[in-house]
Amino acid sequence: MSLIALVTLVVRDYDEAVAFYTDALGFELVEDTDRGDGSRWVVVRPRGTDGTGLLLARAEHEAQRAAVGAQTGGRVGFFLHTEDFAGDLERMRAAGVRFLEEPRHEAYGTVAVFEDLYGNRWDLLQPA
Repeated sequence: MSLIALVTLVVRDYDEAVAFYTDALGFELVEDTDRGDGSRWVVVRPRGTDGTGLLLARAEHEAQRAAVGAQTGGRVGFFLHTEDFAGDLERMRAAGVRFLEEPRHEAYGTVAVFEDLYGNRWDLLQPA
């Protein structure tokens, strides 16, 4: 059996990214290791899960800086499942997360698109 353990998300700054994902989205910081060359190995993931984590990788050169916030070409590229849509929506809005639409009910569940601090689009989704 295979498992996707990490997905890299290119960010401007480690500390602002950690603050957003832990404070606004409620993720937990799993690892933050100085690599000795000015870079860090920073992993966050939804609190209380053993699932896929995000490797927050600071952009190192112009091509990477250009990709910050546009890693999926403006499409929703990340899907955050929840068992408490209303509660998470309220908590995230109070933390300043920008939702691009009002919640909608689809055959697959309740969903609303939001942006992370860089403009990457996410679905907050409570599956049906």
